[in-house]
Amino acid sequence: MNVTQWRSVGTFLILTSHTPGHQPTNLFSTSHGKSHILVLRIREMMDNTSGDRSCVVRKSTEDCVICMDSIQQKKTLRCLHSFCSGCIDSFFKLKPACPICNTYHGVYTGTQPAGTMTVTRTRQHLPVGYKFPPGIQGPEHPNPGMRYSSTCRTAYLPACEEGEKVLRLLSKAFNRRLIFTIGRSATTGLNNVITWNDIHHKTSMGGGPQCFGYPDPAYLFRVQEELRLKGVTEDE
Repeated sequence: MNVTQWRSVGTFLILTSHTPGHQPTNLFSTSHGKSHILVLRIREMMDNTSGDRSCVVRKSTEDCVICMDSIQQKKTLRCLHSFCSGCIDSFFKLKPACPICNTYHGVYTGTQPAGTMTVTRTRQHLPVGYKFPPGIQGPEHPNPGMRYSSTCRTAYLPACEEGEKVLRLLSKAFNRRLIFTIGRSATTGLNNVITWNDIHHKTSMGGGPQCFGYPDPAYLFRVQEELRLKGVTEDE
């Protein structure tokens, strides 16, 4: 009988699986062999901006929150959180951020395909244009070798100091291939298409949040938090 258990570990949702009396046999394991874990997805906790990670449960402060066992070959990050060396090295292959506090320890690069980002300025808005030609999916994409179609998107920021700040952050995120990805469209249901990658944009100048437009007083704060969760800040 297989026993599976979900664990919420910082920004990660982890599934562990084993058969009683046998060693776990999942695909992704720590180098010291005491725990085998499969990381299914990285969960961005947008409803928790305070940095609280109370969902992480450990038997003691000397346990590694990744394998939930005593720390071996201890590695302490700059944020002062400690893990097994093999555990944190494996996690950093997915995302170079602390699983507890989401502090980045390196640059996170996404899977956005080749394209261009352009900006124009009006008195009230900063229109941002994204343009992607058709292409072939690479090894970092869901279906390497399959084609994806072209797309164009336009988004709008307010022409103000805070809008300019968000524009700088979006430009940095675009250069790191973080704004778009290739996958399944949430609106059309089509696969192998270029989609937004959890950094929300305003694609209309009016109509409010329900129309992806303004007014939306909290938008600039929210998008900066979404960017921060991907390691994009002005403090780097």
